[in-house]
Amino acid sequence: MQPATAAPPTRSGEPLAVEVTDLRRSYGDFEAVRGISFEVRPGEVFALLGVNGAGKTSALEVLEGLATPGGGTVRVFGADPVRDRAAVRARMGMLLQSSGLPGDLTVAETVRTWAGTLSAPRDVDEAIAQVGLTGRADVRVRSLSGGERRRLDLALAVLGRPEVVVLDEPTTGLDPESRRQVWRLVQDMVDGGTAVVLTTHHLEEAEELADRVAILKAGRIVLSGTQEEIAETQPAVVRFTLDAGTPEPPVPAAVQVVSAGPRHEWHTRALQPVLAELLAWAAEHGVVLRYLQATAASLEQAFLAVAEGRVGDAA
Repeated sequence: MQPATAAPPTRSGEPLAVEVTDLRRSYGDFEAVRGISFEVRPGEVFALLGVNGAGKTSALEVLEGLATPGGGTVRVFGADPVRDRAAVRARMGMLLQSSGLPGDLTVAETVRTWAGTLSAPRDVDEAIAQVGLTGRADVRVRSLSGGERRRLDLALAVLGRPEVVVLDEPTTGLDPESRRQVWRLVQDMVDGGTAVVLTTHHLEEAEELADRVAILKAGRIVLSGTQEEIAETQPAVVRFTLDAGTPEPPVPAAVQVVSAGPRHEWHTRALQPVLAELLAWAAEHGVVLRYLQATAASLEQAFLAVAEGRVGDAA
């Protein structure tokens, strides 16, 4: 095994936790990952979003060292996850979509066994308590609910105090309270300097946790940046209904009319002045704007635009 290289520094001089450059991965003639690049810094959550088949899990498997890239490079603190597997595994925790844990072991036995493979694990009882399974410590894995198994998977992923954690759909099958418990645990890790790479189908989860986001379609990154930067790629939406016989309002220059009369929908990248102008017109003419809604652009709106092919070209 070749020695791991030093991690490249960030602009602040701190080494990158994860650096992915022009990553490609194929299954036969099908290219699932088509030249994606991203970086993750210590103490940061980076979310990969996309519909099923977008390439998220295929990319994560290369990052985790479970597959060899067809092209490009992946580095974790400067080390290759495949060539320098032992060095990377010592610094990485992984939560896969399916773990396949032995059903005959209890929760406590499972965590204790996993801890025996690590050089500096957390206290077993502490790890179990962190994911809310103290009362189920003596229950066999086969008897756990799907949500409880997911929390056990998470306990194992962070048992070795990893510097990088890869979370592939971490809250699948969890109830809302358990999901928030996982979010608190992730935030605690990040506050301690851990880098997190996250995939999720829950946009609320990305909004809660992610510092930066990449939205994939057909194996390519279509949009990336902070949540605010991604949201700004989309227009705000103004909707209202006019009573029959009401005169039509003047359309501001910054508005794209999507539908008109009686149910109006305007799209604009200047929400505040457009809304102010509309309200001033309504007040001046004594018009009631029924069912008035003004919605700022959002991560969800950008995600749907990518999924529906209204943004970018992933072909």
